[in-house]
Amino acid sequence: MLTRRNRWGRKTGAALLIGAAALAFSACTTTLPDTNATPEQQRSQINEGAEATLSRLYQTVPGSRDYVQRARGVLVFPEAVSGGFIFGIEHGRGVLRVDGQNAGYYTTSSGSVGLQAGAQSRAIVLLFMTEQALNDFRNSNGWTAGVDATVAVATIGATGTIDTNTMNEPVVAFVLTNAGLMAGVSVEGTKIERLDL
Repeated sequence: MLTRRNRWGRKTGAALLIGAAALAFSACTTTLPDTNATPEQQRSQINEGAEATLSRLYQTVPGSRDYVQRARGVLVFPEAVSGGFIFGIEHGRGVLRVDGQNAGYYTTSSGSVGLQAGAQSRAIVLLFMTEQALNDFRNSNGWTAGVDATVAVATIGATGTIDTNTMNEPVVAFVLTNAGLMAGVSVEGTKIERLDL
């Protein structure tokens, strides 16, 4: 039988849990792109973020510039923000570049389950290394990593350079935080859709 103190403790605990989740989601939304901006302003924000992300990639991952230049298409999500407490949601906006030109804007979203209080941000750069991989992506009506294509996540080998075995795959992902390339991550299940901007 629950005492009055135990019932109060359970209610307080539930309220704290709900409050923490709400704070995590509100923290997440404060760093997302300004959707009240005009389409031109939103495109500009995404483009500037993409440039900064690629510069950071080149500085922190030796040899990455060469692979980006060899790719048939480069999809850059400057800020994929995740937030939640038990159920996490990640969302971001990015730009596809083909032959150095902007070729469309996209959103990314994914979900996860597990203890993950607070908002976190990471940048995702997808390289379509073959024409076929790029065409499959561009012709899809919603594309999901691990379903529509296998995505190899780039890693740094013992020599401090990119693992070349990974780079032989048709689609390769670099996942960055402010500290550099993330290790042991997966982008499987990440959904990408065209954004009308």
